[in-house]
Amino acid sequence: MKLEDLYIQRYGVAPEKVERLTPAGSNRQYFRMEGVENVVGVIGTSIDENKAFIYLSNHFRTLGLPVPEVYAMSSDFLMYLQEDLGDTSLFSLRNDMSLLKATIERLPDFQFAGSVNLDFSKCYPVAEFDRQAILWDLNYFKYCFLNTTHLSYREDLLEKEFNLMAERLSRNPQGTFMYRDFQSRNVMIKDGKPFFIDFQGGRRGPYEYDVVSFLWQAKAAFPKNVKDELIDVYIKAASKYIKLDEQEFKSNLREFVLLRTLQVLGAYGFRGRFERKSHFLQSIPYALANLESLLEEPFEIYPYLTSVLRMMLDAENKGLSDGIGKDRSNLTVTVTSFSYKKGIPADNSGNGGGFVFDCRGMENPGRYAEYKAITGLDKPVIDFLESRGEIQPFLDNCYALVDPAVRCYDNRGFTSLMVNFGCTGGQHRSVYSAQHFAEHIKSKFSHVNVHLIHREQNIDTIL
Repeated sequence: MKLEDLYIQRYGVAPEKVERLTPAGSNRQYFRMEGVENVVGVIGTSIDENKAFIYLSNHFRTLGLPVPEVYAMSSDFLMYLQEDLGDTSLFSLRNDMSLLKATIERLPDFQFAGSVNLDFSKCYPVAEFDRQAILWDLNYFKYCFLNTTHLSYREDLLEKEFNLMAERLSRNPQGTFMYRDFQSRNVMIKDGKPFFIDFQGGRRGPYEYDVVSFLWQAKAAFPKNVKDELIDVYIKAASKYIKLDEQEFKSNLREFVLLRTLQVLGAYGFRGRFERKSHFLQSIPYALANLESLLEEPFEIYPYLTSVLRMMLDAENKGLSDGIGKDRSNLTVTVTSFSYKKGIPADNSGNGGGFVFDCRGMENPGRYAEYKAITGLDKPVIDFLESRGEIQPFLDNCYALVDPAVRCYDNRGFTSLMVNFGCTGGQHRSVYSAQHFAEHIKSKFSHVNVHLIHREQNIDTIL
């Protein structure tokens, strides 16, 4: 049977138009079918996975949860027709705080109400996110990502800490439903409301995991204040079902962030570095940035894993992994200081884009006579800027934005990235910032070419 035949079987006529939709991470194929009824046709490769989606969809709809209705399925369960929820995902609207809140408020309904009378034996590929399932995820990371960095490590020590993590995080006394891939790309916005898809991998498991999946989604890159606010929204929404100890809940999340980040890197490694799917290759730098931020505070309970992950990040930054596959990078990061009075520097590469940071929000040394004849490269100006306590937090935020882009551009073989720092005269604040930023990039990504230009000072150098 063909997908068009299933449509005819359901509606009595052939579809007027069939359009293949952009594939996601799985091997399922999606088609928009337009005619007497507009639907999405799905061709899957796993009968059990298709059955799990159809069962869970029907179960959630009986509870009034906003998931797509399944209209028809083939007798062999390899294809089905489902409700068309449009093309707008929450990922494209992830700056809309009201939609983010509306989404995470719904999560406890799936986890707690959704687990009542749910036959977990019909979940795919396993019924429960237990110790063994966690070990599968950790080994997925080890074999599909960690080993591509060619690091030497003690497998026995790593496995010991993997086993400890699996034991600690597999506890689920509430017996809740774990959505598994609860992230903004799997939330569709229709008529201003969230609808939920891609829950076929759900199973019994800890509710903390889904909160982490949503808030620490690599490319969503939610800032800390947004994460904190949405965690509070979740705790309030979950209070309908369970009394959470707020402090304990927030403390537990950190270990789940580590687990989820490693699982995601395993998936990105397999889909990107082995299957060469560009979307996953592009996502790797963002997941690495999440991991780097997480490891700013070591995991004392996992000391060996922490040390291995830091070595892995160092190898990634130096381009020693299969993700880059060369000793030197083709990428040149051009860092420029400039005066806004003379305009933003032109991009001679022809690519356009890049980053422009405005340093004028910090106190200007140029207002003081003793600094007028010197620049941000001179110690008196450096001392002045650093003593005010403004410039380091400013640069830290710049690093957090640009570092993932450097990794991504390098991984994809791009040749040019511009980073510009402007101030009033292009002499003090912008010069200090550009100099320190260029040195940061060269230190962190030693294989990347760094071109430093202090335009108004007529300084042009290669680091």
